[in-house]
Amino acid sequence: MTDRPTVLVTGGAGYIGSHACRALTAAGYQPVVYDNLSTGHRSFVAGPLVTGDLLDGTALARAFADHKITAVMHFAAASLVGESMTDPQKYYINNVQGTLSLLQAMRNAGCHRIVFSSTGAVYGNADSKELPEDFPCVPINPYGASKWMIERMLADYRSAYGFGAFCLRYFNASGADPAGGIGELRDNETHLIPRAMMALQGHVDFAVFGDDYDTPDGTAIRDYIHVTDLAAAHVAALKLLEEGHGRRQLQSRHRLRLFRARDPERDQAGDRPRGAAYHQAAPRRRSDLSGCGSLRCAKGAELCAWPFRPGYGHPHRLGLAPEGASVQTALGNRGTRALLSGGVNG
Repeated sequence: MTDRPTVLVTGGAGYIGSHACRALTAAGYQPVVYDNLSTGHRSFVAGPLVTGDLLDGTALARAFADHKITAVMHFAAASLVGESMTDPQKYYINNVQGTLSLLQAMRNAGCHRIVFSSTGAVYGNADSKELPEDFPCVPINPYGASKWMIERMLADYRSAYGFGAFCLRYFNASGADPAGGIGELRDNETHLIPRAMMALQGHVDFAVFGDDYDTPDGTAIRDYIHVTDLAAAHVAALKLLEEGHGRRQLQSRHRLRLFRARDPERDQAGDRPRGAAYHQAAPRRRSDLSGCGSLRCAKGAELCAWPFRPGYGHPHRLGLAPEGASVQTALGNRGTRALLSGGVNG
């Protein structure tokens, strides 16, 4: 038994949750992971692990009783926007009903502090360059809607039951703990930065969705936050809860732009050296936003550090890019048509 405050981390075996556990440990807390391991990884868990589903009230009650939980960090959720469009029921059961089950277990255990990992998707088609916390929430897909419903539920629980609840809204998490061992690891990788780095080694094709955005080249701009910064923000939110405070939106500190570098001779010759990540033009997906609004940005080269991915060599070690190169340099050096660059407005 530890004398450190014990925090239940739902989804703590996943990408963001596992980084939050490291941040909690470093801050003097004892994280207890609650995860059904459907997408999480047992190897990402360094401390206590309770294997269970949010819909299993008995398992939740046992976790609260056995570990003397004082607060909750809630990451567990289905989180694929495109999938939510084709299978909304999964998102409302897993995200909304699962959170209701968690909140009931918290009330029964007398635990009233929760940090909720929400999403920028609650804003929907937000074309503003900067989004204040009171920007209208009009989600356009079931994933964003499910997160917005949870935020509304937590507001009601604050009013009716005296809960202390912190909702953190952010866009794309990226990167990995510099110490290694955890990071982005998915059976079907759909995220931009890992796919770009995998494409460098010829493992996947690299598609850019949409070329009709209101940007100089027509491709989208997306905002990113480093996962270790995100984890630190969740810990800071917990500390604020302990002091009696409420809700925050995280301003993304980095921007990545997709654009095309045309090389007609290579295109016609069909020359594709090992490691080239040729960009395939593709139409927007149904789940893509109509605008390109972004938050404040700064230099973001560190977001392009090689993400954790067992079985793939680091492009620096493979000789595909010089040490310290950004993704823009790495991809550009190989004559690719899809480049990533860090924002330069910071």
